[in-house]
Amino acid sequence: MSKYKEIKGFKVQTLATDTAASAVATGTWASGGALPAAKYIPAGSAGTQTSNLVAGGATAPPANSNQVNTSFEYDGSSWTAGGALNTTRFAGGGFGASNTAAVIAGGSRSPGSAQGGETETYNGTAFTEVADLNQIRGETYGGAGTSTAGIIYGGRSPPSTNRANAENWNGSSWTETGDLNTARAEIAGTGESYTAAIAVGGYTTTAVANVETWNGSSWTEVSDINTAKYNGGASGGSPSAIFFGGNIQPGTSQTQTEFWDGSSWTEVADLSTARWGVGKSPSGTSASGLCSGGNTGSATTATEEFTASSDFTKINLGQVYYNSGSNAFKVTEQPVPGGTWASSGALNTGRGNAGSSGTQTANLFFGGDAPALTPETVTLTEQYNGTSWTEVADLNVARSQMFFSNQGTQTAALSATGNPVATKVESWNGSSWTESTALNTGRRNGASFGTQTAMLGTGGYNTAYQTLTEQWNGSSWTEVANCPDPKFISRGGGGTTTAGIIAGSYPNGDVDSSQLWDGSAWTNGPNINTGRSGIAFSATSQSSALAHGGGVGAPQAGSALCEFYNGTSWSELNDMAEASQSGCGAGSSVAGIHIGGYDPGSLTTTEEWTVPEANSTITVS
Repeated sequence: MSKYKEIKGFKVQTLATDTAASAVATGTWASGGALPAAKYIPAGSAGTQTSNLVAGGATAPPANSNQVNTSFEYDGSSWTAGGALNTTRFAGGGFGASNTAAVIAGGSRSPGSAQGGETETYNGTAFTEVADLNQIRGETYGGAGTSTAGIIYGGRSPPSTNRANAENWNGSSWTETGDLNTARAEIAGTGESYTAAIAVGGYTTTAVANVETWNGSSWTEVSDINTAKYNGGASGGSPSAIFFGGNIQPGTSQTQTEFWDGSSWTEVADLSTARWGVGKSPSGTSASGLCSGGNTGSATTATEEFTASSDFTKINLGQVYYNSGSNAFKVTEQPVPGGTWASSGALNTGRGNAGSSGTQTANLFFGGDAPALTPETVTLTEQYNGTSWTEVADLNVARSQMFFSNQGTQTAALSATGNPVATKVESWNGSSWTESTALNTGRRNGASFGTQTAMLGTGGYNTAYQTLTEQWNGSSWTEVANCPDPKFISRGGGGTTTAGIIAGSYPNGDVDSSQLWDGSAWTNGPNINTGRSGIAFSATSQSSALAHGGGVGAPQAGSALCEFYNGTSWSELNDMAEASQSGCGAGSSVAGIHIGGYDPGSLTTTEEWTVPEANSTITVS
């Protein structure tokens, strides 16, 4: 006989730890065996967490007068003395699959920290001099691959030239290969394969956050690390690596570890000891890394091992589980207050009062006012792929301050009325704009929300401030209930034509009111915390709306403010990096975008709002 819970119920997992985005996200650092002697800025490192080599380096600052030619081998628990380098040096590059098959190349040496090109291979017993690098270099550079197929990249050559060039090792000689996009020294390099190398951070005239990946023929710039640093360590390769330690500027050793999942960097467990100039595991993995020695203010013998959990449950939005460790029921969700803004690719032409349609990763941006151009109002249309903007087919008529389908798609958008005041409407099919059914009443600078086939536009100005509302069903416009508050320079809105929201205005000063649309009538909603005009919205739902930017004061000045409406009230969240008024928004309250605007000149900036998945305790009240 079936049990009721088998028919109607569901199983709730019992877990000892919270769900996580990846095994690496659960990783922790633990102490390993101490080096036999303090060492920092090694000539090179090779191998993995359980078969590692660290060679050369310095025993105490300054490095150029305390160099050693010693090497140490690690077996996963303890270090033993290895063979001596033939050339004493520090701050070079190394790679290799293990502590019995390694390559140490170039580096700096006394006097005066001169750079060299000497290359030595290691067989587990002794170092042997082989072919020199084509380009002498030092000041720490990246290395990846095996002792018969490797690559080194970056570094610095006399007198103080940052290098972009890379060289490929075939087991007997070096060949120049594709350059890095950004020349720099003091790079963290890693990659167990020649075709999966990664160059993280480094130093030009200051610490940089640049990251590049190598596919065997060319370097590609990818997402930056969160904190610009140099002389850190790394393990893994493209598309899964960790980066740890390093310096922000002299004397600011760091503990942070960041994880690369092939698209973005997230912070995971910190090192116990802040340091820079460390030994690393360039043939290790992101789930199993090694950090040895380094400079904490003085050279250290400390070794730490990074190990990811072999037993974890992947985070799954909406999942409910019982955490036996904390004795609590939990749910995985995206709490909007946990979101942050991050800068992305710049527009080709900065402007405000434009229209947008689409999502955070696939957006269309059209029309607007660009004061730097003549005429100021433009027909320009640009398309966003989540990283960069590309110009596509223009509008038929230059316009700004329009109604627009911010919740449409990149291939299905609508632009209605605008400045100059007219009733014209244009529809976008993914490749071109076509004139469509005209609006009943021409105006500019109102508020709108919806899609190409279901949109609502309200307020604006022609010869007076307007409360008129018109609804589009995909073929015609119909006048519906007036808005209780004239919306001028309101710009944004969110939701659908059956449940929408608008906020702010500037008919006679900053307005803090909001209005809710239920499909047939408007009602006044709760006030936003800061009255302003030209607000951009990211909202697919009336009860989960993000309002960002907007103009404040007299004369109007852009703001970076961001507020969230949860269906009941507004709360202030993390600000944008760039103040903006009359920019555009699209996407949702968990994956939004802010484009362009003024402050006071026209902006090319794009910012993305992202809310990470998080585990929250379920409470009953």
